[in-house]
Amino acid sequence: MEIDGRPASPDAWHILDLGYGHFTAMQVRGGRTRGLDLHLARLDAANREMFGQPLDADLVRHRIRRALGTRSDASVRVYVGEDAMAVTVRDPAEAPSEPQRLRSVRYQRPLAHLKHLGGFAPEYHRRAAIRDGYDEIVLTGDDGTISEGGITNVGCWDGTSLVWPDAPHLAGSTMQLLQRRLPARHERLNLTDLTRFPAVFVTNARGIAAVERVDDVPLNVDEAVTKTLIDTYNATPWDEI
Repeated sequence: MEIDGRPASPDAWHILDLGYGHFTAMQVRGGRTRGLDLHLARLDAANREMFGQPLDADLVRHRIRRALGTRSDASVRVYVGEDAMAVTVRDPAEAPSEPQRLRSVRYQRPLAHLKHLGGFAPEYHRRAAIRDGYDEIVLTGDDGTISEGGITNVGCWDGTSLVWPDAPHLAGSTMQLLQRRLPARHERLNLTDLTRFPAVFVTNARGIAAVERVDDVPLNVDEAVTKTLIDTYNATPWDEI
């Protein structure tokens, strides 16, 4: 971990007010990441909204490179507080290869468009779901309207285009990269709507995975569709950090 460009021990987190800040997460391979412009834009927009100040993109890139050191492959997170920036580097991670099982949870993240640090509730529910044999959660309103996953975006494929929930959500980097290459739209989606799609999937910085079940309801898993989505994402060029 580095804070303000200097190596720091894990107990140095007290420098950041972790109750109020924002972050982005990316996968780095060969010193590159997909959608770097999206990550930098996310950090800058959140910083302007939360702190009233822009965030220097070159500084962010410099801090990531310093934190990586000689490592070329890693999972990287950039955390930003009002007066400091922290970069963490962990082992690289890949998207799950098996279809996922989701548990529905009635919860809406406050200020969902921000990747903010107030994520206790969804993480609590996500970990509880994993203990019970699920892989991820899907957040819904009281009427079952879908917004997003716990750490993912939830999407559908209708045979011709991507369909995303029309509800408050974080626009993830992988979600946006897919939208650059495939037709997409947003519409109100209820849990009961998912069974009508040829494929349902989740996305995050690790990639894309099919969804085979939500709660006790089985969903369609079209391996050809999943492969097409993954291949489309994998065709996205990597950006030099």
